[in-house]
Amino acid sequence: MQTRCALVGMPGSGKSTVGRHLARRLGLPFVDLDQQLEQQLGCSIRAYFEQHGEAAFREREAQALAELARQDGPMVLSTGGGAVLGEANRAALRQGFAVMYLRASPEDIFRRVKHDTKRPLLQVPDPLGRLRELYQARDPLYREAAHYVMECSRPSVHGLVSTIAMQLEMAQGGPEAQPSP
Repeated sequence: MQTRCALVGMPGSGKSTVGRHLARRLGLPFVDLDQQLEQQLGCSIRAYFEQHGEAAFREREAQALAELARQDGPMVLSTGGGAVLGEANRAALRQGFAVMYLRASPEDIFRRVKHDTKRPLLQVPDPLGRLRELYQARDPLYREAAHYVMECSRPSVHGLVSTIAMQLEMAQGGPEAQPSP
């Protein structure tokens, strides 16, 4: 069975960083949905949001995600934080990938991203309050899309990658999934 893994979670939960390391460890292609969209759009996601609005961006995101879900071949996919907002996106993720929800608290995420100006949804007077609102609204959607929930508030990237790799191997019936004699 070929490995097709998608990472979902809040902005700043570590999807891109963990995804790059996981792909390297597993020897698989890595696809960052946000980077792919920026190449297709010809501008940053923030600029696209400002020019066309969130609804137009979500439509382009859904098209790109559906295309990736239909593709054959192994990969590690890092999604954008809002990729789970559309019901069709959640279904495409669950059907096309082993989906890992990288769950972190809004407070932990805020500590990681408070100086990041590239995240359009956090360019507000109270970014921690915004993260709390996003978490409350999106946590159930991440859980619906996910096959596995990975707590990532404190573990190192290496530890999280190891845990995900082991979970993927167990799910595919690898050596670690076999009962010991």
